[in-house]
Amino acid sequence: MLKHRVIPTLLIQDDALVKTIKFSAPKYIGDPINAIRIFNDKEVDELLVLDISNTRENRIPDYSLIEQFATECFMPLCYGGGISTLDQASTLFNLGVEKICIQNAYIQNPRIISQISEKYGSQSVVVSLDLKKTLFGGVKIFDYSRRKYLHANWLNLVQRAIKFGAGEILLNSVDNDGLMQGMAIDIISEASDNISVPLIAAGGVGNLDNIKAGIEAGASAIGVGSYFVFHGPHRAVLITYPKYAELETLLKGINR
Repeated sequence: MLKHRVIPTLLIQDDALVKTIKFSAPKYIGDPINAIRIFNDKEVDELLVLDISNTRENRIPDYSLIEQFATECFMPLCYGGGISTLDQASTLFNLGVEKICIQNAYIQNPRIISQISEKYGSQSVVVSLDLKKTLFGGVKIFDYSRRKYLHANWLNLVQRAIKFGAGEILLNSVDNDGLMQGMAIDIISEASDNISVPLIAAGGVGNLDNIKAGIEAGASAIGVGSYFVFHGPHRAVLITYPKYAELETLLKGINR
């Protein structure tokens, strides 16, 4: 396994695989089960699946669908979307999910992180935050479900999540999402310099050099969406993933 992970990130809306641009205008991609089967064949090390409609529509996880994901998935699966209680997390783990990703529930009730990590271990809990730059150049947390900024300092919330037991942090750049024009390197660098757990950075990957730049900036792993599901200038749907040797050569010599 590579020292630095490159993780396909699948967005689910109403049971369908979609992809957004700057967290808006979800485009239908296809059947998520089919995508998982393709990534199985490409020997992906880890998969991240996020349901982007559950929290916004106040729904609990679709356990039947997630069970299908876990059954089909040959690699470790991290799932996020609509998780707000320890019982829900327990159900997901029992279905075969290895990690859960929590965002809104953490902001509303930070102790949910310690409840889950104390029972299942910190390695099973990923805390996610969506970050967006303001008109004045600052960075704030963006509440996707309510489409507004939060006043809390994003780095303080990251550090508090770690204190409560988060084993990994996922930072999504709203401004870079889906554009395939490069990652928010400044955010990745600042976060990695101030936290003690693995950092997953997502948003903006359009080529292998973008992945390398994110790792060099301090990310432990890169979450990739559009680059692995679109091909060519017209963004035709084509699910791909680099060969292991290609990634090994790309990331060779990075010491962070």
